[in-house]
Amino acid sequence: MLSQPIQVTFEVSSGRSVTIETGKLARQADGAVTVRQGNCIILATVVANKEPKEGQSFFPLTVDYQEKFASAGRIPGSFFKRESKLNDYEVLTSRLIDRALRPLFPEDYLCDVQVLVTLVSSDAEVMPDALACLAASAALAVSDVPIQEIISEVRVARINGQFVVNPLRSELATADMDFLIAATDKNIMMVEGEAKECLEEDLIKAIELAHDAIRIQVKAQAELRAKKGVTAKREYTKPVHNEDLRAKVTAFASDKVLAVAKSALAKHDRSDRFDAIGNELMEYLKIEYNVAEGASLDDTIKKQAKTYYSDLQYYVVRDMILNDRVRLDGRGLEDVRPLSMEVDVLPSPHGAALFTRGETQSLTTVTLGTPLDELLVESAAVSVYSNFILHYNFPPFSTGEVKMMRGPGRREVGHGNLAMRSLKQMMPGEDYPYTVRVVSDILESNGSSSMATVCAGSLALMDAGIPMPKHVSGVAMGLITKEGKFAVLTDILGDEDHLGDMDFKVTGTRDGICGVQMDIKVDGLSMDIMRQALAQANRGRMHILDAMYETLPAARTDVKPHAPRMVKLYIDKEFIGAVIGPGGKVIQEMQRETGTTINIEEKNNQGEVSIFGTKKENVDKAVNWIKGITAQPTVGDVYEATVKSIQPYGAFIEFLPGKQGLLHISEVSWKRLETLEGVLKEGDIVKVKLTGTDPKSGKFKLSRKILLPKPEGMPASRNDQQD
Repeated sequence: MLSQPIQVTFEVSSGRSVTIETGKLARQADGAVTVRQGNCIILATVVANKEPKEGQSFFPLTVDYQEKFASAGRIPGSFFKRESKLNDYEVLTSRLIDRALRPLFPEDYLCDVQVLVTLVSSDAEVMPDALACLAASAALAVSDVPIQEIISEVRVARINGQFVVNPLRSELATADMDFLIAATDKNIMMVEGEAKECLEEDLIKAIELAHDAIRIQVKAQAELRAKKGVTAKREYTKPVHNEDLRAKVTAFASDKVLAVAKSALAKHDRSDRFDAIGNELMEYLKIEYNVAEGASLDDTIKKQAKTYYSDLQYYVVRDMILNDRVRLDGRGLEDVRPLSMEVDVLPSPHGAALFTRGETQSLTTVTLGTPLDELLVESAAVSVYSNFILHYNFPPFSTGEVKMMRGPGRREVGHGNLAMRSLKQMMPGEDYPYTVRVVSDILESNGSSSMATVCAGSLALMDAGIPMPKHVSGVAMGLITKEGKFAVLTDILGDEDHLGDMDFKVTGTRDGICGVQMDIKVDGLSMDIMRQALAQANRGRMHILDAMYETLPAARTDVKPHAPRMVKLYIDKEFIGAVIGPGGKVIQEMQRETGTTINIEEKNNQGEVSIFGTKKENVDKAVNWIKGITAQPTVGDVYEATVKSIQPYGAFIEFLPGKQGLLHISEVSWKRLETLEGVLKEGDIVKVKLTGTDPKSGKFKLSRKILLPKPEGMPASRNDQQD
């Protein structure tokens, strides 16, 4: 018999309640909860091994978020009709949870932990990603897995000037700020989101509002844990330390490491020097531990020595930056590395840019496609098409390494998403006819390749002739704190990312922030420090933007000559059938005759026609053809018309696509004609004027002679007087 479930309910915003429940489902997991808002139900489970694997040297945390299609009453569209690998949305949500949870575990905890978060019931209006981290944290809270604190995560959006916590999906559609924030009761842990050029102080307000809401959720989790009776966390095996060995490593290598750190070497040169010191250290330890000549150092001592040497580098470099205010490459705290930018660097892509900042380099291309190239973005609740795609690639040679080439990992998906969200803010609106794909290939990396992607992407988009009103740049910030002292670093290196207490990426234009991704690794980060970091990021962003505008001041006025041409028209929906024709006859003829691709669909109670071609004259021909079909003939207008057939009494003339009129033999010339032979033939182009319609048949009446000079002395006719 199932045990009685334990529940806690709290209000999230505007009278919307959330219920956390445990004790009913997945009872063999170390911790399991469901979180419910409306019809949205998320199941989160956590299982942790009791002992670490032998030789384990890092914390193996696995977080997977998955949406069951049955949760929304749908069957997957794949060939196998079952859920397979995580899609990008699920990967991004998994990353949001992982980044928030990881700092909760003790540094010496090395047991495998697996957190699985599953959407089991979907609500079309409730965004599950805003509840997923709450569910994961609650599962850990009711378990005996040794976390140090409880956290939660909320979405804050600004809608019509008002901040809203966890807005509904329909409300979010009109937001100009959208941020997900994770925090403990005391400290902010993670921020990620996008905005339409918000100010730094607006972001601070959103974070503060989110923190207030998170405190309520943390309190609810603590209450649930108390109701379940969890009073202590499990004991775990801690790594054994050799303090005598640590002291030997420090005494031998400390000054040597500091000398290398101060030498302002390039990345690989610095790494080689550190490796050389490590080799010298091992030889020194052989002497210290009386190892016989030709014998090896004890494996345990060797492994511990490597760990202590790595720790020593960490602390020596941090202290150098804090005390001397100088960095590994010799820069000051606010200095941006040397910049180099080029556009139009490749002949065949529709847009291309090469962006280099120090030892980080992105080659970014832009491809223009048709609406048929749009990307289907599918989740359990919704399936939508996106006409703006950004892919980020990080090959192993970019860091001088040899690795297996696999599909894009979570890091690539996350970095690409941040760049995509940032650049999207400056993309033209829904009327823009192209599908745009941006691809960033990182050729060299030493810190913040995602921000290089934003800068290169902005340049490449403008190079492609996409009418972006402003450039978007990005900069990665770092933070080092110790005993009340702190240093905020602009444009961090890869090593500074590793040894710092904060990784803070900010993108935007000269007028505001477009994207943010922040991970904080320390407790007690004050809002004053965050304000300083944001202000310093603004200065760094402006420095990069100045160089970008010097390279390419504005978007090119037209697409490249070899780029496809695309025009979008809107017609009354009553003409959709006429443009398509019976069985598609008309639209197929247009495509065949003009060499274009034409897509037509009904949107917003009107017809949306997209015309795609490689030559401007062909696209113009198709546009005029469609305009002719949808145009309403007006008496008195003059047309360039085509003779379709010759009859004894006149000629039938097509003056608009699909519209013909009679050019009576008496209206061809001022001279009296007995026949049209030698005057007109099929296929001739003639200029005619629409003079009226036949009152009985409704057919159009045309005149050619009315446009010709009238011979002198010829008396005026009744028709002449009317005209």
